[in-house]
Amino acid sequence: MSLANKVLAVNNDLPIRTDKPVHSGKVRSVYWLTEADSKRLIEEKGYDVAPDSPLAIMVISDRISAFDCIWHGEGGMNGVPGKGAALNAISNHWFKLFKEQGLADSHILDIPHPFVWIVQKAKPVMIEAIARQYMTGSMWRAYEKGEREFCGIKIAEGLSNNEKLPALLITPSSKGILKGIPGVPEVDDVNVTRQDIEQHFSSFNFSKASDISLYEKLLTEGFIVISDALEKIDQIFVDTKFEFGYVKDKAGTEKLIYMDEVGTPDSSRIWDGAAFAEGKIVENSKEDFRQLLLNHFPDPDILLNKDRMQERTLLAKENALPEAVLMKISETYIGIAEKIIGKKIILSENPKQEIVNILRDEYNLVD
Repeated sequence: MSLANKVLAVNNDLPIRTDKPVHSGKVRSVYWLTEADSKRLIEEKGYDVAPDSPLAIMVISDRISAFDCIWHGEGGMNGVPGKGAALNAISNHWFKLFKEQGLADSHILDIPHPFVWIVQKAKPVMIEAIARQYMTGSMWRAYEKGEREFCGIKIAEGLSNNEKLPALLITPSSKGILKGIPGVPEVDDVNVTRQDIEQHFSSFNFSKASDISLYEKLLTEGFIVISDALEKIDQIFVDTKFEFGYVKDKAGTEKLIYMDEVGTPDSSRIWDGAAFAEGKIVENSKEDFRQLLLNHFPDPDILLNKDRMQERTLLAKENALPEAVLMKISETYIGIAEKIIGKKIILSENPKQEIVNILRDEYNLVD
């Protein structure tokens, strides 16, 4: 079987029983189950959720996005072999660790297949919760231009690129377009201050003001759990993005949980510790792919300048990347996943058919 066939690029066409449109994001597709199927599964499987909770099947793909575009390769390779399985395996590992260490639950109720999560509907907090341990990336670019305040936090003079920050820094940005918050532009993904969040906590979907401290605690403690675990395998947790939301348990109690994904090469920067000790940066995350794209195209400004989005979309659509580029990314993702989980990632020969079989035979969700 060719490599292209092993890649799950299209994940919104599975015959999963649903009465709502399939929501397809950059990487995952979400199938909302019918009310009857949600109720039946909650009862049959004994999930700790309110009996009327809407459930969904979340299917990951091997697609790769960077600079807000989806990229593809030569020979019909519309994704990165092993990427989806690696991302889910890493998230599953960290979510399990968080739960074991008493931090908080996640939105995941069940894992029928390496590409699939059964999740409960959550009310998302409208914040991209970003934590940084090193001065790098977009923050360094802004710092180099003279910026000394990030999300209302003043940063010391004299820091250099890739230097460890004096303390873990929380630099949140908006998730989606938020309206009517003074000083916060009505566009997606803009930096916000803690004061913005405190003064307009309900606009950010917090149930109560005291939950702001809880989200910061879960973000900080989650970061430390991952950072300590990565240190043991000589990897450095540089920065990451978490997302949070509210769900209700079986007793109807509302709780703040982790959602989306955590500590993955898509949502984090991870550096190789041995290389860093020698003064080199070796990325074990999507940052490697971003750098590769910046070096691959003659005009990197197209990828960095938001005003050139139309050109960027065209660039991604019209340029099939060499197979070697996607295979290098595959090695990065599978390599870091195997280090983290401590076992081999087995690639499916036909992931789509496997998913259909399991959801039909074990969950009765395919007609």
